Amino acid sequence: MNASPSRRKALLAPLALALGLAAPLLATAQAGDYPNKPIRLIVPFAPGGVTDTGARVVAERLGQRLGQQVVVDNKPGASGNIGTQMAAVAPPDGYTLVVGFDGTLVINPHVFAKVPFDPVKDFAPVSKIGDAVLVIVTNPTVPARNLQELVAYSKTLPGGVSYGSAGTGSTPHLAGELLKQRTGAQFTHIPYKGGGQAMADVVGGTLPMLYTAVAGASAFIQNNQVRPIAVSSSTRLASLPNVPTVAESGVPGFEASSWIGILAPARTPQPIVDRLQREIDAVVHMPDIQARLATLGISAVGNTPAEFGAQIQSDLRKYAEIVKGSNIKME
Repeated sequence: MNASPSRRKALLAPLALALGLAAPLLATAQAGDYPNKPIRLIVPFAPGGVTDTGARVVAERLGQRLGQQVVVDNKPGASGNIGTQMAAVAPPDGYTLVVGFDGTLVINPHVFAKVPFDPVKDFAPVSKIGDAVLVIVTNPTVPARNLQELVAYSKTLPGGVSYGSAGTGSTPHLAGELLKQRTGAQFTHIPYKGGGQAMADVVGGTLPMLYTAVAGASAFIQNNQVRPIAVSSSTRLASLPNVPTVAESGVPGFEASSWIGILAPARTPQPIVDRLQREIDAVVHMPDIQARLATLGISAVGNTPAEFGAQIQSDLRKYAEIVKGSNIKME
């Protein structure tokens, strides 16, 4: 004899309650045993760049603290979209992590017609590693010694002043477009396939201006091969104390930096996320790790999942406006 719907509901209620109570216990048990094998850290770019090198600096010490090796796995392609998607669909067990980069997570969703992941729904933010400050540099022959002079000079030329970046849709590109919107400068973007050739052209005089990461510009600034105009951080850098910020240079509130951090697939048990966050935070606050990151132009942060997640959502909104205003698109 079949039970009535109300009878079946009454019979299943204890089972549902038991399963609900068991879920957090299971997650706690997983976290208690975590990690018991090596952890894969996907870097969605080729070896050798700032994102890859910064990840390796942290991964080595993180593995020591966790008692398991953290294996860096480079999966480049499609401006970081390929490797990032691999992490989005990985099992949410804490054994596959991904290095998140602002270009991939908060810019690509706006400049590509479609990306194969949702930067908010598909990931559990763990912790930001740090910020990579950007700097505006010019060839020394450009007749401008500060940002206001550079903006004024750009308005005197029929085609404005050309500026290079590491590529269309890169953070320096978007920072340049934001600066145009905020100042009315006549800047024309010239995309490069990486910052190295762009810097060579600025030094050689065929490109007047470059927006780039401080790490790639420091040696050329020290050798007086390029002139630093302003940094995009909220405060001046200890390594470039005489270079003003963009905000100090007449654009109040302006701030644009690249960042890198670590994320897990969505639905990774919270105790595992919390454990990873604690260890990453401890690593990035070690003096020797901070020093090694600083040589890459990265200012160590180590924030909470909530803080990191809030920045991702805030930056998604910020860059949506910049991309729309500049009509930037990639296939």
